[in-house]
Amino acid sequence: MSNMQKIWLSSPHMGEHEMKFVQDAFETNWISPVGPHIQAFERELAAYNGIGHVAALGSGTAAIHLALIVLGVSRGDEVICSSFTFSASCNPIVYQGATPVFVDSEEETWNMDPVLLENAINDRLAVAGKLPKAIIVVHLYGMPARITEIMAIAKKYSIPVVEDAAEAIGSNIEGKKLGTFGDLGIFSFNGNKIITTSGGGALVSDNREWIEKARFLATQARDAAPHYQHSEIGYNYRLSNICAGIGRGQLMVLDDRVKSRRDVFGFYKSTFSKMSSIRFTSEPKGYFSNRWLTTILLECPDSQLFREILRLALERENIESRPLWKPMHLQPVFKDCPAYVNGVAEKLFNSGLCLPSGSNLTVSELQRVAEVILASMVTIADKSISIE
Repeated sequence: MSNMQKIWLSSPHMGEHEMKFVQDAFETNWISPVGPHIQAFERELAAYNGIGHVAALGSGTAAIHLALIVLGVSRGDEVICSSFTFSASCNPIVYQGATPVFVDSEEETWNMDPVLLENAINDRLAVAGKLPKAIIVVHLYGMPARITEIMAIAKKYSIPVVEDAAEAIGSNIEGKKLGTFGDLGIFSFNGNKIITTSGGGALVSDNREWIEKARFLATQARDAAPHYQHSEIGYNYRLSNICAGIGRGQLMVLDDRVKSRRDVFGFYKSTFSKMSSIRFTSEPKGYFSNRWLTTILLECPDSQLFREILRLALERENIESRPLWKPMHLQPVFKDCPAYVNGVAEKLFNSGLCLPSGSNLTVSELQRVAEVILASMVTIADKSISIE
C-alpha cells in the first residue's frame, strides 16, 4: 500500500457557513431534535427544488420508508423498484412486508427501462391478480432517468411513483429538478453525497397531507395531547436541529458543488478521450446530471477482470474506487423476488468503476488518479496480466 495521502471516492466538503448555523444552535440551546433550523432547512429545500412541502429526516432510507407508508403499502403488496441501485432503495419495501419487483436498466442513462417497466406491470397484474402498489425509480449517480416516460406509464395504470433522487439533488430535466416529477421524492444527505448533514435525508411532495403525515410518523407519532399519547406506530426518523443547520450551510453552496463535480467529470473525460476502451455516460438532450460520481465502463474483452486490475492498482496507491452497484436481482437476500431483466445492469456491474469524484479534489490529486489509470491501462493492454 502506498504511503501517499488517501484519495477518497467522495468525501464531505464543508464550506464557510455550516459552523455559523451550528454555533447558533449551541448559543440558543436548540440541541434537541426539534428546532428552528429544521423548519428553515425544509423551507430552503422546498424553494431550491420548486416543490411545495418537505420533511427533513434522518436518512434517505427513512424517507423511502415513510413514502411507502403514506401510500398505504402493506403486507402482501408488490412494489416495483429499479434493480440497478443501492439496497436502501428497496429495503423499506420489505420493512412494510411487501415484495420488491425488480426492473432492469436501459443503456443510455443506466436507469429503469420504461419498456420493461410496462411489461412488469402487465405481468404482475396477470400473475398476482392486482397492480403493484407503487413504483420506486432511481436516478443513478445523478443521471436523470427517463422519468417523463415512466410517469406517463404510471399514470396510465394509476400507480404512484416514489422518485429516489438520493444521488441526484441538483440534477434536472429541462430545468425541472429531479425529485419533483414523482408523487413523492426523496433526497439523501449522507456523508458521501454532494451536500451532507453528516447523515440525513428528506421527503418531498406537493401533497401537503402526505408530508404532514410523514413528519407526524417521524416523531414517534405522538398525538396532540399534553401527555404522551400514541394512536399509531411511529418512528424516530426526524433530522436533528444541529444537522439541519449543517444542511442549511451546505445548501448555500450546492450549485458550486455540482459545478465542481461536473468539472471533475470533464477532467476525466478529456484525459481519457482517446482511449477507446474507456467509455463515459453522456447526457441526453435536455438532461443535466450533477455527476455525483464519475463512472467509467471498460469496453474490452474480460472487462470484469480488467476492472478489478484497475481497482486494485488504484487501491495500492491509496486511491479509493469501487465497482458499480451490484443489481438487486443478483443479491442473495432478494434472489426469490420477481425480476424483469435484460442483462444491462449485470453488464454494467461487471465492467464499470466509480472514480474519485469529490468536489474538494485538487488538480494534483486528479492528476495522480489519472496517472495510475493510464499506467494500468497500458498494462491491461498486455493480455498476459492477471490479478494474482
